Amino acid sequence: MLIQSVFAAAREVFSPPLRRILWKSIGLTLALLVLVWLGLTKLFDIFLTNHDLSATYPIIDSFAFFLAGFGLFVALIYLLPAISAIVAGYFLDDVAEVVEHKDYPADPPGRALPFGKALLYGIRFAGLSLLVNLVALLLFFIPGINIGAFFVANAYLLGREYFELAAGRFWPAEDVARLRTEHRGTVLAAGAVVAGLVLVPVLNLITPVFGAVMMVHLHKRLTRGRAAISDRREGQASLGNH
Repeated sequence: MLIQSVFAAAREVFSPPLRRILWKSIGLTLALLVLVWLGLTKLFDIFLTNHDLSATYPIIDSFAFFLAGFGLFVALIYLLPAISAIVAGYFLDDVAEVVEHKDYPADPPGRALPFGKALLYGIRFAGLSLLVNLVALLLFFIPGINIGAFFVANAYLLGREYFELAAGRFWPAEDVARLRTEHRGTVLAAGAVVAGLVLVPVLNLITPVFGAVMMVHLHKRLTRGRAAISDRREGQASLGNH
């Protein structure tokens, strides 16, 4: 079920129907990364101009700038899941509509979340992801724990976010939470796929669209029987009323 969803996402993420959304998603991701980079660089510049160590030890400036370049790169890696959460919240409904129309034309279409709600949902997860990844960043210099902590934390967070965004088009919040709990292992494994993609340079820019496509397919596969039972019950209730 998960493997089928992964292959479907890999096949469709660059397809013509999704290409425009993909480019917009990459553009927004890059814009947010640039803003974060500029902000972190500015903070570092302020730090350097407010200490007097380099007056006595000039080599400190060179070493500090080296660490700044490497440190900012590492910081962006740890911040990328939070940025991905914001972008996914913005574009998931557009992606879901394309996938549902193309691959599940006989199924009732999902209902898009209101723009403000979808954006707030993405920001909420971005905040949680930022908090968790800041903790993971503190573990960066502990070998054997740093990458593991980053991967496990983001597998859980990204799996949860993408699943809830996809399922929220069809189910109320309490049912979405129950579905996620029932399929926690599958959702976590799906999150691990997305977290793994985040670690791949360049390809991590497609994370929001890839994750959205994969989770739309996964949600459909996990709930297909349930939806059929629900439709049957509604039909029987309708017949009973007549």
